[in-house]
Amino acid sequence: MSSEYAKEHTPMPDRPLNATAASLLGFLHDGPMTGWDLVTVAEQRIGAFWSLTQSQVYRELSAMAAAGLVRAGERGRRDRQPYEITEAGRAAFAEWAARPPAEETIRFPLLLTVLFGRHLPADRMAAFLAQHRAAHADRLGGYEQVAAALPEDADTVDPYSVATLRFGLAYERAVLDWFDALPPALRDPATEPRNTPGTEGRPTGDAED
Repeated sequence: MSSEYAKEHTPMPDRPLNATAASLLGFLHDGPMTGWDLVTVAEQRIGAFWSLTQSQVYRELSAMAAAGLVRAGERGRRDRQPYEITEAGRAAFAEWAARPPAEETIRFPLLLTVLFGRHLPADRMAAFLAQHRAAHADRLGGYEQVAAALPEDADTVDPYSVATLRFGLAYERAVLDWFDALPPALRDPATEPRNTPGTEGRPTGDAED
């Protein structure tokens, strides 16, 4: 059967491909993978900027298999089943990739907590900030290690992965700059001015004669 015939006669999905399913098809261009493989690859390659759970992976694989976008192989060790992309899957992925990307949606839980930080004890807010700053510093360190190991011709060999990595570097550096520019009272409660007991409501300045 020719690839042209397969494209014309393999069923296509009834609904547009979503980004999670498209990502799995993108990974399957590299060869057959089990659901477990796909979870691992997704965590490594897109986990820093795209949320994807194990249950989503298996749900999307099942739906795509029913739609003819992937083909399930025989189960192997530990009952793991490999999937390979079909010609219809390649066509669906190409259609998805050609669509304009949607606007990004920022979900930054720490920023939401900071907005309502006045309702938290100062030391708890500072602890949250320190914990998250450390996590971003660790992530930046990981990106920098990857960047340092890139070959000199990486921009030519794989400009797409390099561009994604550079976004991660720029993003983490920007977030760390934001942490370091926070008001001192947020980062270190000891610097926050506190009223002396019994002086609330009294004006500052020279004492009365």
